[in-house]
Amino acid sequence: MACSSMVDAITLEIFKNLFGSVAEEMGVVLQRTGFSPNIKERLDFSCAVFDQKADMVAQAAHIPVHLGSMPLSVQSAVQDVPMEPGDVAILNDPYRGGTHLPDVTMVAPVFLGEPRPTFYVASRAHHADVGGSTPGSMPLSTSIFQEGLRIPPLKIMAKGKPVPDVLSMFLANVRTPEEREGDISAQLAACATGGKRLAEMTARYGLDELKSHAAALQDYSETLMRQCISRIPSGRYGFQDFMDDDGVTDEKIPIVVTITVEHDSATIDFSGTAAQVKGCVNAVLAITVSCVFYVFRCLAGENIPSNSGCMRPITVSAPLGTLVNALPPAAVAGGNVETSQRIVDVLLGALAKALPRQIPAASCGSMNNVSIGGYDCIRRRPFAYYETLAGGMGARPDKDGVSAVHSHMTNTMNTPVEVIENAYPLRVLCYNIRQDSGGSGVRRGGDGLIREYELLCDSSVSILSERRRYAPYGLDGGKDGRRGENHLFRNGEWKSLPSKANLDCRKGERLRIMTPGGGGYGR
Repeated sequence: MACSSMVDAITLEIFKNLFGSVAEEMGVVLQRTGFSPNIKERLDFSCAVFDQKADMVAQAAHIPVHLGSMPLSVQSAVQDVPMEPGDVAILNDPYRGGTHLPDVTMVAPVFLGEPRPTFYVASRAHHADVGGSTPGSMPLSTSIFQEGLRIPPLKIMAKGKPVPDVLSMFLANVRTPEEREGDISAQLAACATGGKRLAEMTARYGLDELKSHAAALQDYSETLMRQCISRIPSGRYGFQDFMDDDGVTDEKIPIVVTITVEHDSATIDFSGTAAQVKGCVNAVLAITVSCVFYVFRCLAGENIPSNSGCMRPITVSAPLGTLVNALPPAAVAGGNVETSQRIVDVLLGALAKALPRQIPAASCGSMNNVSIGGYDCIRRRPFAYYETLAGGMGARPDKDGVSAVHSHMTNTMNTPVEVIENAYPLRVLCYNIRQDSGGSGVRRGGDGLIREYELLCDSSVSILSERRRYAPYGLDGGKDGRRGENHLFRNGEWKSLPSKANLDCRKGERLRIMTPGGGGYGR
């Protein structure tokens, strides 16, 4: 904690906001220059600043499942790609610090007068298609090789110039190359902005000040996190919940956690969790660590800076080859978006035993992923639409849950109906609150939503969803939220769909997604 004692509180707060503003501005640049609706409308991206050791210094308020896992991507890039000024590394490999293949990460070194990088800046964005067996690259898969192009850490920029072979290889393996190139360019612009702002900070405050305050912020976060954990009664707290299925079999898939609190530190042990499965709901370690980061960051309150210091008092034990620490070539498309939500549910369930009347009931528990793609017969070009649909937030001890909102590991906006209909061969027939889908209680869970699409061209549809079998739990006597439902209108009638599916659909058919409500609180 030596660095913390060398700075005063006011200056530390100033630098907290300075570093945070770098990440925030990177996000603004990425949004404003992105090509796809998924980037510029839904804001499905994240940006952060890292120190010389590739430890996180600051993050913007973007996507929790990205930000907690991004440090492992940055570490992989730093280890595998020797970088000089003007270089930028690209990667998306889930087994090298990534999450799932559509999440493409750019890592840029920032040289500030030293022979090696002083900082790194990184941007991660969910690309609406990176190849694979289905449009949108979110298939009901059984191997990562079916999910798209897998990119290990390598340079996409070298000494300030694009590496054309790498970009050409990437664009040759996707269905919408123009859109992908635009989003890649936006990520590069975001990283360039981050590097520029750090250079300006160095010119104003000096390199030693920047480095010492970066370290002090990490120490400060560690101190606050230790104080937070010390307020949890020491002991062991366990919980388990289940994934609906893996899309291949109907077998129960338990996720089990035991949280052991000792004074000002905690161990998070996932022993007892199911072995990795054939279907695509396997999560890599980066996702599991990200979930733990998110839950404890929420527990610590708004004032704690989000950086690597938050995780110093916390040990994560996730056995290799399990659902929460899968080994290649396990399919992982849904681990990032669905299993992450259930990991959060079990962590909060365990903490509810340690901290009565302080933890909310289970939220929607699914990102309700919908991918629709094929050939746009209206605009005469390929298309790939991807969206996660909001659901109900769990009720809190003192407040009802919020309706139709993204919660926990996702923090995106929705794609407006006007944008969907302008960009894709889709018509949105219904976009409503799903009334009374939240669990009852003294405090009601938030309601989910209903979105119904009409396909205007023959299309391939992929659905990855959860909480269609096991409902979001209520707490302290509150009732469970309603389970979600998926339906297809075909041959004049509505047919029920499973939680996970790949479908070949015809023009005129309709898809309806009804998302889960949050659990209620109290009786």
